[in-house]
Amino acid sequence: MGGRRTYNQYCGLASALDVVGERWTLLIVRELLMGPRRYVDLLADLPALGTNLLAERLRFLVERGVVEQVDLQGTGSRLAYGLTPAGRELRPLVSGLARWGMRFVGEVSESDTVRPHWGFLAVEAMLRPELATGIDECYEFRVDDDVYHVEVRDRVPRAVKGPAADPAMVATTDATTFVRIGAGRLTPLAAMVTGRLSLVGETDAVLRCCELLGLDAGMAPGRAAG
Repeated sequence: MGGRRTYNQYCGLASALDVVGERWTLLIVRELLMGPRRYVDLLADLPALGTNLLAERLRFLVERGVVEQVDLQGTGSRLAYGLTPAGRELRPLVSGLARWGMRFVGEVSESDTVRPHWGFLAVEAMLRPELATGIDECYEFRVDDDVYHVEVRDRVPRAVKGPAADPAMVATTDATTFVRIGAGRLTPLAAMVTGRLSLVGETDAVLRCCELLGLDAGMAPGRAAG
């Protein structure tokens, strides 16, 4: 293990933690789940992580076959880091941890970092596939400068980067408000009343989306308006 700490236990879970259990490692994986990222971009979106530690973590993940270097333009001049097939297998585990951890999210402080693209992973983590029965529509989310949507087809919901072709609902908000709603600290209705959230679409579609994400909409019958 090259001097790194290890549990020295002959067990799959312990072996997994030997690879991804160090501080910052899963957050680096979270960033790469969105696609290949350049070193400077990773450093910018993980501001409390120093450059030396980021380099060490990436080097170790490359050595373990979890991360690989990617040539974004095919010229060798713009290298980035991306997940290998083994690294991409962490997606459901990271999403599950994110969903589980929502119950521990407190109020945001001035020292907290929030990034809009984290909303995409939050939506993915919050999806409840068992509640997609009878739904065949899309819901679009505009979180700061990022746009993504949930598409439900053949009873299977999935989060997709980019705008929806014909969304039944469009939600526009900021990253902090989105996390507060996902953590159950703010209902969509309360966010709308305070001007932090705009919902456009028929109320039934809004309610279906909230149910699919496990949210208490807190809305009365009628039409949702932005």
